[in-house]
Amino acid sequence: MSRKTITVLVVVAAVLFTVMAGLSLAFFAASSGSDASSLRTWNKGLGYIEIKGTIVDATETVRQLKSLEHNPMVKGILIRVDSPGGVVTPSHEIYEEIRRIRDGGTPIIVSMGTLAASGGYYVSAPASLIVANPQTLTGSIGVIMEFPVLKGVMDKIGVKVEVVKSRVHKDIGSPFRDMTDTDRELLQSVVTDAYDQFVSIVSTERHIPEDSVRAFADGRIMTGRQALALGLVDTLGTFEDAKRIAASLCDIKGEPRLVRPSRRLNSLLRDLVEGSTEGLFGGFGFPRLRYIFY
Repeated sequence: MSRKTITVLVVVAAVLFTVMAGLSLAFFAASSGSDASSLRTWNKGLGYIEIKGTIVDATETVRQLKSLEHNPMVKGILIRVDSPGGVVTPSHEIYEEIRRIRDGGTPIIVSMGTLAASGGYYVSAPASLIVANPQTLTGSIGVIMEFPVLKGVMDKIGVKVEVVKSRVHKDIGSPFRDMTDTDRELLQSVVTDAYDQFVSIVSTERHIPEDSVRAFADGRIMTGRQALALGLVDTLGTFEDAKRIAASLCDIKGEPRLVRPSRRLNSLLRDLVEGSTEGLFGGFGFPRLRYIFY
């Protein structure tokens, strides 16, 4: 093939590429309202993550939030919460990350699914705006600590455990002995302190006096519509409604593009293992505080 023929083919290919690119932009402009601002912002969208199932670790959720925060294509973050809650510390770590990003100027909108109770509500509280379905189960503001006592069974089968400890409370919560009144008093003080922190966060984030929060923060669940009447959520709507509201808050025209952060394989495996363990054993065997709805 001659050099002249090759040159002609290259020129034709370049012309075709330019035409196709122009047609693609024209088509996008037509579907987006055909104004110049649409072309400039077409790649902007909503970051999207899901908080589903029992909350037992915050690592992956925090990583995803940071990834979306630093993504120049993201104008706001939409979070779908469908969780009965979980362990106190990871719930608080997720809460803090959402609050930090919100305070940094990125709008965060929560869409509540079937269940967003206890820790599921805790992580929703710092959102810029909360959208719940009328039938969403939410609330369940409270703290629980539980563990089995196996001493009676062990006595029946003739098994005992010898314990050597530094001081009196080192084996508090042990399943191998009965709880004493002093144990219960000490553990109750821990639960009460965690509960007070939960109430304070709800009061601060939702601008509700603490006394008013305590009036319904007795562990009860409620529907989305009941939560709206108490000021725990901002409006009622579906996921699609939440998406439209988020787009409006972020000044995104038309149907918003959802930008999903990638998930790492090790995090998927960890969620599977931890979720199965939590579901089967509920954290039994070692005392820990949980914001959880049964």
